[in-house]
Amino acid sequence: MIDGWRYDCYLIFCQLLGWLVLLTRRSATNNAELLVLRHEVAVLRRQVARPQMDWADRAVLAALSRMLPRPFWRGRFVQPATLLRWHRDLVRRRWRDPHRRGRPGVALEIRALVLRLARENPTWGYRRVHGELGRLGYKIGASTVWATLQRAGRP
Repeated sequence: MIDGWRYDCYLIFCQLLGWLVLLTRRSATNNAELLVLRHEVAVLRRQVARPQMDWADRAVLAALSRMLPRPFWRGRFVQPATLLRWHRDLVRRRWRDPHRRGRPGVALEIRALVLRLARENPTWGYRRVHGELGRLGYKIGASTVWATLQRAGRP
């Protein structure tokens, strides 16, 4: 299975190669292909209510739509208002979901279990508590067990 971003890069690369091939063809061939593609799009628009696009499709359409004159924007599903909405969505997602830094915190359930094992077995050290948690199927580092016990005031 190919990673998502590698697949997207592959698709963008294939699209760029396709555009390079278009530059080497005669204009009559390009015009015929454009007419065929426009007719196919017209047929597909009658069948599909709303197309689903990913970020690569949006980036290509946004870049190409800037190259079209304004009269050609009429009848396209990528209108200037659509481009502005996509941009607003990007900005909203960026500021609504801040990137968290550092390691994620230890779950309360695991923290309570560490403290319970230490309380019920006072002769165990943090290494033994760590080993028992591993046997129970919990993935936690020994240093995390040590830090949890230190914060709780247990030696």
